[in-house]
Amino acid sequence: MNILKKIGLFFLLFIVVQGCEKDDICPEETATTPRLVVRFYDALLRENTKSVSGLFVYGINDANETVFFKNVSISTTDSIAIPLRTDIDVTKLVFHKDLLDTSDLLVGNPDTIDVKYKREDVYVSRACGYKATFTNLETDFIIDTDNWVSSIDIVAENNTIKNENAAHINIYH
Repeated sequence: MNILKKIGLFFLLFIVVQGCEKDDICPEETATTPRLVVRFYDALLRENTKSVSGLFVYGINDANETVFFKNVSISTTDSIAIPLRTDIDVTKLVFHKDLLDTSDLLVGNPDTIDVKYKREDVYVSRACGYKATFTNLETDFIIDTDNWVSSIDIVAENNTIKNENAAHINIYH
């Protein structure tokens, strides 16, 4: 390769590298749309957390179909983070306790909670785009014949979900 070709290739590579800006790549640590953080507490000793056995949480869409969340599985836990819908101002969630999956039949005790909110899109950067925050948080608890959830408190500061640093709602059982 002659020297002119090498210089031309160097300048072409230099121009391509210089064409990339810092905000062309969204850093992994950049805050994204926060999930709803739920903490479970003892209904009798309200200051004590209480794990839910066999907990599985899923959503219900507009066509009344089940929507499974990525990275949510059956577990015994005292807290969970769940994504909220960003296309409308309500997410219908089913909190299924003591879930057993036996030959395509779900056994356990499901309770349904509607989480209502107002969405606000916040510009992050050119590479990351927008993220949603949720304000005016409210819950509607669907009463059935066998509820395991006894009550729900909204604990999000100013009824707003901006991050996942603390619980947004407490569920007592």
